[in-house]
Amino acid sequence: MRLSSIAFCFVIYSSTSFGQWYESQGMASIKNNDSKAAKTQAVQNALKKALLVAGASVSSVQQVVNGLLTQDEISIRASGSVNSVELVSENYSGDLVTVIIRADIFPQEKKCFAADYKKSLLLTRSNILQREQANIGEIYAIDRTLIKALSKKIQKQGIYLDTKLALHTKTEFSRYNQSLQTQSLKNLAMSLANMTDSQYVLFSEIQDLSLAHDENNDWQFWQKNIYQRQFNVALYIHDGSTGERILDKQYQSSAPWQFDKRTTVDVTSHNFWQSEYGQQISLTLDDMVNDIDENMMCQPTQGRIVQVKGNSITFNLGKRHGVKVGDEFSLLHVNNFTSDDKRTYSGFNISPYKVIVNSVSQDNAHATTTEQHVLDNIQLNDLAVRY
Repeated sequence: MRLSSIAFCFVIYSSTSFGQWYESQGMASIKNNDSKAAKTQAVQNALKKALLVAGASVSSVQQVVNGLLTQDEISIRASGSVNSVELVSENYSGDLVTVIIRADIFPQEKKCFAADYKKSLLLTRSNILQREQANIGEIYAIDRTLIKALSKKIQKQGIYLDTKLALHTKTEFSRYNQSLQTQSLKNLAMSLANMTDSQYVLFSEIQDLSLAHDENNDWQFWQKNIYQRQFNVALYIHDGSTGERILDKQYQSSAPWQFDKRTTVDVTSHNFWQSEYGQQISLTLDDMVNDIDENMMCQPTQGRIVQVKGNSITFNLGKRHGVKVGDEFSLLHVNNFTSDDKRTYSGFNISPYKVIVNSVSQDNAHATTTEQHVLDNIQLNDLAVRY
């Protein structure tokens, strides 16, 4: 049942302009009994998803709309590509509010070509910065379980990414990151990307798993020993070809820890993920997926060249990434250099020639130059890029 519709619409368009309706779901947790704030957050979450599907590149929903919630109505002043929004339904279950919205979104006049392709993203095992905080519940396996859950959500909810996992061993990321060893971080990212044939590498740090000292509800004598537990996590994404960091974001949340302090908790179990703490982690992962997708959408789609022969090349992007026969790519020759202070910087020489894909397999594409020029300045491990 439609609960409300939009009262304000400031987008003026001619009869030849058409929007496209997108329906999406958003969720948010209710904190401090503030259901109105939770509803606002859920609507923003749903609208962000709709905008991403429509190809809009926004850093936040607030930059697209200014939403005001009343008891029975949503009024939205729209700008840019959003014409109108309707609240289709809202549902309250425990501390969660779920909404479904329908948005009339105009296609962007100029959409980045890179959004046509999926980027390969390597997800590495997370690092628990203060491992002793995992003692309560013995939840040490959260460093792997968290990334598995993130990967599943990206595959299910994400639009622009194809994920790979590297969970068996820990990396040296946190040691380099905490000591600000920038060059070592770049080298680590490039090495992992090269070994796994990935375009981008995601690292993460679980920064806080601490338990509050005060009981969460000491006034409820039948529910003793429930404490608030933190879940603070930071994610970092590096470009696999240059090693440079392209995304750095932190998330802070907390939820009641409903398990006994002395009980070992299986973080892979249904019981854990259905607890308030597990649901809060799941909501945090939803935010991470949205932010990753949004920031990665217009990042260059770059394939590593694995063969050069005359005026043709083969690179490691294929049907799985969205490459099609007839697609045009630019060529970049890797030209790294070392500064006077011994720091290594990534550089590229742009080839004057472009190539057009003439055959494509699941993981590779074969392309030739548009004017049959010999690619004598292009070598193995150079890049084919679509911006």
